Amino acid sequence: MRTHYCGELGSGQIGQEVVLCGWVQRRRDHGGVIFIDLRDRVGLVQIVFDPDRPEPFARAEQVRSEYVLRVKGLVRQRPDGTINPELATGEIEVLGHALEILNTAETPPIHLDSHAADASEELRLRYRYLDLRRPEMQTRLHTRSRITRILRRFLDEHGFLDIETPILTKSTPEGARDYLVPSRTHQGSFFALPQSPQLFKQLLMMAGFDRYYQIARCFRDEDLRADRQPEFTQLDIEVSFMDEEGVMGLMESMIRTLFREVLEIALPDPFPRLSYSEAMQRFGSDRPDLRVPLELVDIADLVKAVDFQVFASPANDPEGRVAALRLPRGGELSRKEIDQYTQFVGIYGAKGLAYIKVNDWAKGREGLQSPILKFLTDDAIQGIMTRTGAQDGDLIFFGADKARVVNESLGALRVKLGHDLGLRQGDWQPLWVVDFPMFEYDAEHRRWVALHHPFTSPKETHLGLLETDPGACLSRAYDLVLNGTEIGGGSIRIHRPEVQRQVFRLLNISDEQAEERFGFLLRALRYGCPPHGGIAFGLDRLVMLMTGAHSIREVMAFPKTQTAACPLTEAPSPVDESQLKELGLRLRARP
Repeated sequence: MRTHYCGELGSGQIGQEVVLCGWVQRRRDHGGVIFIDLRDRVGLVQIVFDPDRPEPFARAEQVRSEYVLRVKGLVRQRPDGTINPELATGEIEVLGHALEILNTAETPPIHLDSHAADASEELRLRYRYLDLRRPEMQTRLHTRSRITRILRRFLDEHGFLDIETPILTKSTPEGARDYLVPSRTHQGSFFALPQSPQLFKQLLMMAGFDRYYQIARCFRDEDLRADRQPEFTQLDIEVSFMDEEGVMGLMESMIRTLFREVLEIALPDPFPRLSYSEAMQRFGSDRPDLRVPLELVDIADLVKAVDFQVFASPANDPEGRVAALRLPRGGELSRKEIDQYTQFVGIYGAKGLAYIKVNDWAKGREGLQSPILKFLTDDAIQGIMTRTGAQDGDLIFFGADKARVVNESLGALRVKLGHDLGLRQGDWQPLWVVDFPMFEYDAEHRRWVALHHPFTSPKETHLGLLETDPGACLSRAYDLVLNGTEIGGGSIRIHRPEVQRQVFRLLNISDEQAEERFGFLLRALRYGCPPHGGIAFGLDRLVMLMTGAHSIREVMAFPKTQTAACPLTEAPSPVDESQLKELGLRLRARP
């Protein structure tokens, strides 16, 4: 039906007759000449209809926004003074010779231009097929397609096989809630939608396929936020006979290739690395944004003996932490701004936000300003100033509580301060975080839980700690962080059945429970399982970062809302009683 896409036209086509198809972006009538901006998925071009061609001109008068047209015309240079440098096709226009209206359109319920942000997200999702016509959304999904194409090509060139794994599988609850699917042929039993292809990709290694990848759909019934959806996409990778150094090196190369080809950005080679413990100590997070040059400094030893119990109590608590965060030139903050940051850290459980303003350190205590100074000794103040490196004009924030609260609150505060005050340095900062603990202790339920998942291998030199000191046992896990967002996580897996059973027992999974949930994996481990490991990248998160979107919903074609609903299709929805009967199910009335 067409010879060219609208956005393909340029000075090289001047003098050619072309046939175009697309939607009307805008129609303008200027003194008897009608201008129509015609849009397709590649771009936009201006069409001109003169009254000396009565038939197409008369049709052009009927056209309205979002009508679907087929236009035949001659490409010509725009007259002097009318060139549009903001438009890729701004040097040319098409003189319309023939016009066919393929379909009319009602007035859209949302703007399809820059004003679309004025509409609520629910309205945009209800009319998603219209929202997706916007150039911004078209560009994002084009970029997403290009990203997946480059990732596939890289992995294909490095000997990986693209293998699909099942969507209907067994419920093996070890993380978020499963989405369950009742079976008609096995009434009373259920399939589960996969939270990830984790077990199947390990089985593929045991089957000898050596290098696997898949762009996989995953499903998790969990509370949502900007970077979570009930169904999402990950680039899933597994490889045999390769240690963590090999996996991380290959994945670095893949991500560097991706950024070079899509964004023309040269990422560092190699990526920096931090251990989990150092990341938590310096940044309060295992996914720190290294573009923000602010760091946490431990001061517990300096305040153990002070009369200020807000500091002294957590300083003497083995599970507590007292940390300082120096903000250069932070003395310029007003009391109102400090109060706002105090409210912000309260979101993370902090009971307050102590601070010291450094006005003139040469005057000693008298040159400082803070409501907590009267509780601190001269030695403590001197130690804090020395350790933080504070200078005149700076402000020092403090966090004192359980280590988790301090890490979460000050870790979030350092990022917020960095962004609010323009302290961010650079545009892209990748980071590997390694040497994660194998387990963390759940005090409420008095048991150990896996920090990653129960198939992650402990370091070979730490195997003995599984029996003697699980809290000190480190794993062979690694996370890839970009600008403070975890985009990928993986590990070397357990490949010996006795180690896997030992880990299960430590996680309070009995031999009987392990056999019921993971029997197929345990059996496979007994038949010559190779050492193997892998990684999974959150494709939606990666595209979100690379396109500058604020939510993964902005880079998905048809996402759900934050309540896991689809306004477009009105799912989830009730089903007929007959369908439930076929499945052997009956709904119970809510109390």
